[in-house]
Order: sequence, then C-alpha cells, then structure tokens
Amino acid sequence: MTPRLDLTTDPVELTAALVDVPSVSGSEEQLADVVERALRTDAPGLEVVRSGNAVLARTNLGKRSRVVLAGHLDTVPINENLPVTRTGSGADEVLHGCGTVDMKGGDAVMLHLAATLDNPAHDLTFVFYDCEEVSADRNGLNRIESELPDWMDGDLAVVCEPSNAAVEAGCQGTLRVEVRTRGQRAHSARAWMGENAIHAAEPVLRRLSEHEPRTVDVDGLRFHEGLQAVGISGGVAGNVVPDECVVTVNHRFAPDTALEEAEERVRRIFDGFEVTVVDAARAAHPGLNEPATAELVAASGAEPVAKLGWTDVARFAARGMPAVNFGPGSPTLAHTQQENVAAGDVRHCAEVLRRALATS
Repeated sequence: MTPRLDLTTDPVELTAALVDVPSVSGSEEQLADVVERALRTDAPGLEVVRSGNAVLARTNLGKRSRVVLAGHLDTVPINENLPVTRTGSGADEVLHGCGTVDMKGGDAVMLHLAATLDNPAHDLTFVFYDCEEVSADRNGLNRIESELPDWMDGDLAVVCEPSNAAVEAGCQGTLRVEVRTRGQRAHSARAWMGENAIHAAEPVLRRLSEHEPRTVDVDGLRFHEGLQAVGISGGVAGNVVPDECVVTVNHRFAPDTALEEAEERVRRIFDGFEVTVVDAARAAHPGLNEPATAELVAASGAEPVAKLGWTDVARFAARGMPAVNFGPGSPTLAHTQQENVAAGDVRHCAEVLRRALATS
C-alpha cells in the first residue's frame, strides 16, 4: 500500500517516511506518486505539475523575486540498508539508511517548507526530479529544461544536496579528455620493427606529474583545480608491440574559467598529442554578491565554502542565476552502506531556509 506523507510533520519524521519508499534510479514512480499526492493535499495553494517521475510545485504570489529549491528523488542501489533505522535520541538522534543523506533529508526539508512556509519573501519553486544518480543524459532536469524551462528560472537556486548544513557556493567545472598515442604493431620478439604506443605515453604522464594546478579565489572562496590521469588503456596481446595507448585525464576547473578556456588549457598542456573531449560540464559561479544568496548565507550563521566538485547547481547557473548547495548531512557518507544523517542537521537546514525565505 502506498504510504501517505504528512508534510506538516517534523522534517525528521518526513525524512524517515521518504527513505522507506525505495526509489533507486529509474524506479522513482512510487515515490513521485507519494510526493505529488502530498503536495496536492497539504499545500493546496501551490501549482503542481508532473513530468515523468519528477514533481514540480510553485507559488504564484507576484513577488519581485523567485527562489528555486531542487532535490532528486532517486538513490543509488540499496545495499542491505533499508528500512530506515535510528540510533541515539533527542539532539543526538541519527537516521541510517539508503537515501538518508543523499538526499531524502534535503527533500524532506523542501517538502516541509512547501507546506508550512506562509507568505514567503520570494515566490518559490520546488523541483523534485528523477535519475540524478545515473548518467547525465538520463537526468530528469534535462527533460524539465526542455519541456518546462520556466520552472527552472529564478533569482537563486538552492540544491539541497548534503553540504554539512553549510552553504557550498558554486561548483567546479569538469572536463574529461582522452590523450591518445599511436605506434606500429610488431611481434615483441622483434620489437625494433614496431613502435610502442604505451612507451610513447611517457611524456603525457610526465606533463601531468609536473603540472601545478591553480588555486584561485572567486567571491572570496578558495577553489582548488586539478588535472589527473584517471585511466590508461593499451595493449593487444602478451607478445605484440601495441599500436595505441589512451590516457584518460580529468580536469577540474574553477568558476572563473569558461569551459572553452578549460579545453584550450588542456589542449595546450598536451600540445603535440591527439586530444579528444569525451565529457564536459561548465562551472557555476558562487554569486555571493547577489541579494538572495547573501540572505541565505546570513540566515545560515556560518561562512560559505567553495564546492569542490560538480553538482546540478551548474545547470541552474548556466541559466544566468546564482546557485548554491545547502542540505543536511555529510557528502562523504553518500553511496555508502553506512549512509546516515543527523536529525539535528535536518531540523537546522529547515530552520535556516525558513529564516532566509520568510517575510521578515
């Protein structure tokens, strides 16, 4: 039987209820049904639409600004960590289980605010989307951006991914390339008759080891760049001189660098080699000087930090709006069998967002 959520209850209890509805990527339908029904029942003033296994809701109050809150409904595969379990009590209570931190705690905060935040200072849009934990081409935000683009627009986007209940502003961009060397096959007993492509990759590895990545301040936040070999392949057989070798390189770049500049930088580093881009995503600028962002930072009572990694904030930033990560729990626990979130973090994030979004 499909459970019914009470969005007005304690967001910790709401987190537990969400966790107990399995929603592995590609199988979010039941949870999307539950979320849609709850929004239509407990938040009747919101406009609610369904897009596949994504559920969207928004206010239409005529406010001068709009804040978008986004969270994915899916989880990684269950690893003997359902149903939810609890340890501790009171301020020390912890919820354990698949999705507790990534990111049903954040979803619970969003749902609770959707039903209980009266007269917000901004119009609000809530986006609960599918298939974030799998390949980027399946991400539900692609479909939403294509079919319902105005639902992704606003003056600030808050992605409620786990961030240790601190504002993680912006994010790094990422570029993955293949650096290819070529040679000529020969029998390894007569190696002088061939040209070894794996040996020819030595300068590629040397350039990587000698590269000094930048550390740069953007909006007062320190972003550390990176350039790393993340894979190497080559070889034909145990008695054949290989004629091809591919070194896969990942470049993480700061928000002050455009994607085109990052690609140019990598091609310059590997000048003389064949370089093929296989994956790329733009960085997101922190936007800490924007009023809506400053209000969230002030409400958090803590210093913002740079997001070292790529998240869906970049999809919103590409639409010309500042975007931050802000959610309960530690991202280091995501995707682990020991995944858990502290009840205090969930309640804290709900209160911070309430202060930031409510009419003063």
